Amino acid sequence: MAEYDAILLAGFGGPEGQDDVIPFLRNVTGGRGIPEARLEEVATHYRHFGGVSPINDQNRVLKAALQVELDRRGINLPVIWGNRNWAPYLRDTISDAHDAGQDRLLAIATSAYSSYSGCRQYREDFAAALTDKGLNDVVHIDKIRQFFDHPGFVTPFITGVTQGLKDVAAAMPGIDVDTEVEILFSTHSIPMTDANKSGPAERGFGEGGAYEAQHRAVAQVVMDALVEPGDSTAPLKTQWQLVYQSRSGPPSMPWLEPDINDAIALLPARGIRAVIIVPLGFVSDHMEVMWDLDNEAMETSEKFGIHAVRVPTPGVSPDFVNGLVDLIEERLNDTPDADRPRATNLGPWYDVCRPGCCENVRLGFKPALAGMAP
Repeated sequence: MAEYDAILLAGFGGPEGQDDVIPFLRNVTGGRGIPEARLEEVATHYRHFGGVSPINDQNRVLKAALQVELDRRGINLPVIWGNRNWAPYLRDTISDAHDAGQDRLLAIATSAYSSYSGCRQYREDFAAALTDKGLNDVVHIDKIRQFFDHPGFVTPFITGVTQGLKDVAAAMPGIDVDTEVEILFSTHSIPMTDANKSGPAERGFGEGGAYEAQHRAVAQVVMDALVEPGDSTAPLKTQWQLVYQSRSGPPSMPWLEPDINDAIALLPARGIRAVIIVPLGFVSDHMEVMWDLDNEAMETSEKFGIHAVRVPTPGVSPDFVNGLVDLIEERLNDTPDADRPRATNLGPWYDVCRPGCCENVRLGFKPALAGMAP
């Protein structure tokens, strides 16, 4: 059994005013040589919403919800919160925790899947924070497993797609959900080199790595849980595909495809009249959901005469919050793998990341916590 002093909620971070936008984007893209003109282009997404990303407020609400559930279960651990790219920064949160006598931290990264940006980069930032504050031999940070297939994360999507089908049927009476509706499971695109290196090499995931395999496995779980409207015994036959969004790399660099907008453009030729967009790769309704899905993908759908419904992210749904606390209890109790909930045959994922997991080929290995070297 493990003992911890606090739960560290680790977020991505986001600007909270117009003056924050460009400095925030410089933090996110630091060291990549992104031109200022490109930053200004992305900045328009944030400026459209007053320069405020919703992600910080969402993490404040999630932090409070986790604390309520921990207290309800009698788990006497405070929840602290730090970001990778904006205040409150991880390095400051961890330093403050040390000053308060909290030197053993169990981290929750607000990212469900295996990839460099979704897992290893958080672990590298934990290590960098300790080095920056001179706490390498003092503070210990573990991390809960990737929770892509934990029922607490998956169930809200099943609920959302079920409601989405009802919404489509209500908006378009007589539509055939098996032949005229398509479900688009959307996630953040990443470079193919990163995708191929995601997850342990010995698992042999092949092209797309664990990142793509995990998304496809979870999408199939969602589909398998759906039934025909009005017939709880008949499995749904609606078509689906995994699509990607939010690409930011140069055209010369291969990224995971198809882009959601390109996928939507091809649907009318197949007789598709409605889509249900599922933000499967995202924990909350942050900027890339609000802009890339609620704005761009909706505009594309309208352009091609397709009715579109967007499913909510898990956010602070009771299933999700309870699931995260379940994951905390796993670590506190050293729950055996056989007793750990998982919705796919890929999990349960690892408490300690395997050697070489989620390597960034372009940047090389940096020190990272909660995993085996390198």
